[in-house]
Amino acid sequence: MRRVLNDLKIMLLANLWIVPVLAALIGAVFYFVAPPPPMHARMATGPEGGGYRVFAEKLQEELSKQGFRLELVPSTGSRENLERLLADDPSVELALVQSGLERQLNAADNARLQSLGAVYQEPLWLFYRTGITLDRIADLLPLRLAVGSAGSGTHAATAAILSANAINPEQYPLHWHTSGGSKAAAALMAGELDAAFVVGPAENALVQQLAAHPALALATFRRAAAYEARLPFLTRVAVGEGLLNLAQNSPRQDIVTLSPVAMLIVNQAFHPGLAPLILQAAREVMKSGTLLDKAGAYPSAEPRTLTLSSDAEHYYSNGLPLLQRYLPFRIASLADRYIILLIPLLVVLIPLFKAVGPLYRWRIRARIYRWYKYLREIDRQLDAGTLPERLDAEVERLEQLEDKLAKVDVPLSYSNELYELHVHLRYVIERLQALQKRRATPGETVG
Repeated sequence: MRRVLNDLKIMLLANLWIVPVLAALIGAVFYFVAPPPPMHARMATGPEGGGYRVFAEKLQEELSKQGFRLELVPSTGSRENLERLLADDPSVELALVQSGLERQLNAADNARLQSLGAVYQEPLWLFYRTGITLDRIADLLPLRLAVGSAGSGTHAATAAILSANAINPEQYPLHWHTSGGSKAAAALMAGELDAAFVVGPAENALVQQLAAHPALALATFRRAAAYEARLPFLTRVAVGEGLLNLAQNSPRQDIVTLSPVAMLIVNQAFHPGLAPLILQAAREVMKSGTLLDKAGAYPSAEPRTLTLSSDAEHYYSNGLPLLQRYLPFRIASLADRYIILLIPLLVVLIPLFKAVGPLYRWRIRARIYRWYKYLREIDRQLDAGTLPERLDAEVERLEQLEDKLAKVDVPLSYSNELYELHVHLRYVIERLQALQKRRATPGETVG
């Protein structure tokens, strides 16, 4: 057992050179591999209590299960969210933005943003007081109408609908109000307004409040197909009788409305490796669907109002990356990146380890063969008759070498070569001793 351990020690010492080589290769992997995604991000949402905030809080809770921290940054809505994303020193990496607002951006700003896809529908509702007849959008002109607060998603969707009917902002009557949200809803329910546009999911508290009010009704967009053809960021949504409020039977009949979608938009500060994590969390949030969204329908790559992130594209085509299906995100994202460099590393390591055996044999034999150099010189001098006069000193030197050789340690498998060296060294010493005797005897010569 001791001999085996000694052989192992010799082998390890003979191959210590591989340690700095491996360290250099591993260091190169860590230096050149892309850094792993951060475990936190900042997301612009919307006002407290709004649809964006509610969805973002659910997303935040889902992401926390993976140890990911999503910081929610409140805002006034989609327009401010875009401004935050496009700031020179952005305070957020992703945001919820209503589809259609990207049409107001220039080409340069559009190029700085990417989409992770749509996460849910947020229909455009037109509530009006009962007793009013609405047949076409032009019928709104004499009414006291709330078109949404300036810069809001509601205002953007409303403006698109009105513009399609050749009613541009400069033509808005003075009795139209640029207000939205709870302020517009309160005015409508109090009778201070005749109608109001509201954008939000069917479950939104404000939408539910308006739907339950007995003095209000919901308009239907009879020409929804025409709007959808002209405004690709809007889709037709069928709302069945009583869907919003069964007790109040709201709406009172089947209607059709138009819906933009809530988009997850990212800027250049967003780490692309986070896309599958965010989208999978969004899928968990939306797995049961909503009153209007079927289970599993969102997130969705459509509509493609902005360039879809390549990582998001891969997610929609193939699902989660393989490792993330079985491992926590933090571990999977690290492994995913280092596996990329595993193949070139193996290409280097395989011939490196193949060289270990020959190099080991060479180093062990070098311990033995280096002694032969001196023996060969003496042997040549013996044959040429050119040895120095002081043979005693030469013999003494060889005997000292013999003592050193006795302390040389080699693995058991190389002992035969060591013993052969002992024999050869003793042979040369005996030849020199014989030469000494002949020189000491008068009348004898060396031939």
